[in-house]
Amino acid sequence: MKLADFDFDLPEALIAQRPASPRDSARLLQVGATLADRSIRDLPDLLRPGDLLVYNDTRVLKARLIGQRGAARVEITLHKNINANTWRAFAKGSKRLKSGDRLVFADGFWADVTDKSDGGDIGVAFSHSGPGLMAALEQHGAVPLPPYIKRAAPERQDESDYQTVWAAKDGAVAASTAGLHFTPALLNDLAARGIGRTALTLHIGAGTFLPVKTENVADHTMHAEWGEVTAAAIAAIEATRAKGGRIVAVGTTPLRLLETVAKDNNGKLVPWAGETQLFCLPGFRFRAVDLLFTNFHLPKSTLFMLVSAFAGLARMQAAYAHAIAERYRFFSYGDATLLERA
Repeated sequence: MKLADFDFDLPEALIAQRPASPRDSARLLQVGATLADRSIRDLPDLLRPGDLLVYNDTRVLKARLIGQRGAARVEITLHKNINANTWRAFAKGSKRLKSGDRLVFADGFWADVTDKSDGGDIGVAFSHSGPGLMAALEQHGAVPLPPYIKRAAPERQDESDYQTVWAAKDGAVAASTAGLHFTPALLNDLAARGIGRTALTLHIGAGTFLPVKTENVADHTMHAEWGEVTAAAIAAIEATRAKGGRIVAVGTTPLRLLETVAKDNNGKLVPWAGETQLFCLPGFRFRAVDLLFTNFHLPKSTLFMLVSAFAGLARMQAAYAHAIAERYRFFSYGDATLLERA
């Protein structure tokens, strides 16, 4: 398939700069054999008792750091964890950086540049490691908002807005944005309806924003992200299946993780931890997920390709055209869709 198959024109005014308030007051487009305009608050009625929400419990780090290399100002954004004190990072003005440079972010908190890749990112080894590094990032870092959210700098409100209600495990540098719509009140309504939930972990990297540049989309190399599926999550999924319930992925990240495990194990879900580079294009065989709750995605992105694989390209093209005409709000802070599997 060609990259142009996944392109569409999006008015810039529809790119949400702030979330709906409260979160669950956003709009929801239900996409199946027909399209229906709903609200996030309708979700309990759109699901069935016995269905299971599978969500991503990753927590977004304050991965944007501003420091000094001598007298020069340097800004880096962490995107991939290597070990307890080493990350890959994107740097503004990276051409001026070289191996051995020290980047100072605060008194006693610094990182040394270890290398530069052909792709333009750098390796950084921090003065802190493990929990100490997490604490230093929390104190000195900033929320790594996506580039399409236009801010001179992240605001204090973004620290809560760009974090899901169930964020628990440090490691992501981008939010699981479908989860941003959930509130304690909505979770209570879902539980009262008899809809269960279970957690997976996938630490989302900044690679999620990288554009596809190959004309033949199958030639694109997918970025890798670390995830974990626990025995407890599998037990919840198997119990749901046994009772006739449906598996509802809250976002593309739990879907990619479950489908990675199913693909690697001939359809069977087993406890699993590792990196996934799963790239879902139309024709992909989905085995683990029945419904997908997800935001509206960028044109020509791997995520729009994924939802087109899940619900059908023609159906998603029609859904996005409807959403644009009806002035839905797009991307991380925008509205959502509930997709039936084609």
